[in-house]
Amino acid sequence: MTKIQMTEEIIISKKELGLSWEEIASKVGLGSVFITSACLGQNSLKAEFAKKLCEVLNLSSDIEKALIEFPYKTWEKSIPTDPVIYRFYEIIGVYGDTIKEIIGEKFGDGIMSAIDFSMDIDKEENPAGDRVVITMNGKFLQYKSW
Repeated sequence: MTKIQMTEEIIISKKELGLSWEEIASKVGLGSVFITSACLGQNSLKAEFAKKLCEVLNLSSDIEKALIEFPYKTWEKSIPTDPVIYRFYEIIGVYGDTIKEIIGEKFGDGIMSAIDFSMDIDKEENPAGDRVVITMNGKFLQYKSW
């Protein structure tokens, strides 16, 4: 089973059961951003979590095996047209150099890990219009000299 087939079956089951990603994550015992990413094929799950997810969504052992497999992380090189995803490209285009400068100033020459990393997405109610709050938390990795 491919990761694409796995994802399609997960989405169908999620819709049929009427569950949100937060509800699924809570039942599995992982964060909603991470479990969603794994279900969309961009991360793998440890066996115990793959089993729990399949129990929650009434999915087969084939899905469980696919969830455990290491993904090949890739994305299109062109700028996506989906407005939500495009906005992140726009944010990095406008603020990417600023983010890099501030990280360099505060930490030194290095990067934020995307492996030792977590992300939360929240909703902040606001009378002027609800706000999307995204918190990314990654370990700082200093470049080394050799």
